[in-house]
Amino acid sequence: MKVVVIGGTGLIGSKLVEKLKEHGHEAVPASPNTGVNTLTGEGLAEVLEGAPVVVDVSNSPSFADDAVMEFFRTSTTNLLKAEAEAGVRHHVALSVVGTDRLQGSGYFRAKQVQEDLIKASDIPYTIVHATQFFEFAKGLADGVTEGDTVRLPAAKIQPMVSDDVAAAVGRATVGAPVGGVVEVAGPETFELEEFIRMGLAATNDPRKVVTDPNATYWGAELADDTLLPGPGAQLAGTRFADWLAQQR
Repeated sequence: MKVVVIGGTGLIGSKLVEKLKEHGHEAVPASPNTGVNTLTGEGLAEVLEGAPVVVDVSNSPSFADDAVMEFFRTSTTNLLKAEAEAGVRHHVALSVVGTDRLQGSGYFRAKQVQEDLIKASDIPYTIVHATQFFEFAKGLADGVTEGDTVRLPAAKIQPMVSDDVAAAVGRATVGAPVGGVVEVAGPETFELEEFIRMGLAATNDPRKVVTDPNATYWGAELADDTLLPGPGAQLAGTRFADWLAQQR
């Protein structure tokens, strides 16, 4: 089966392409690097020809409010239009657990627009909601660092490794469209402060990590369970401590 992976040269996309090929599928990475640009529409018609399934794991190059909204609105609109013309039968998209609860953030408002466009289209779809990735611990810390202190809101998190995210998206890709959201998460729940502290300690990062009642998550206020999946989530098997040990 031919599967076009939008964002197929990125962290999740490259892993997904590899996994699909291992299972005998024709996985085609599509990104500006390969001559496919969802913002302009360049190369879309050609790459989608003969593909019954399209997976969108692309991300905005800028997280500024206006830029990220423009990216997800324009790229998703262009992609869905091209898919309809090409006769695509399943649209799979990667999004984030808690997107609808994080609307204080410009990034998650843009992700919600992406999801709404998918749901409003006539193309059968599956949206995979994943929790935060192990690999993003440092990036999360960098975004809320003041001096040598990382200030985080009080909340729980159930992160997962990118390989398990790619595997979950792969399962959705080869399955039937669910017409809704599938949640995936890691096997363990941490306090957000604990997760970040463990990630920084593994690289001997000396920053101090604290919980601050005034801190936000990419501009959004968090309740204790905002970042957690619901009870029906698929749980991955890789534990954070084991993954950290492998990085050493």
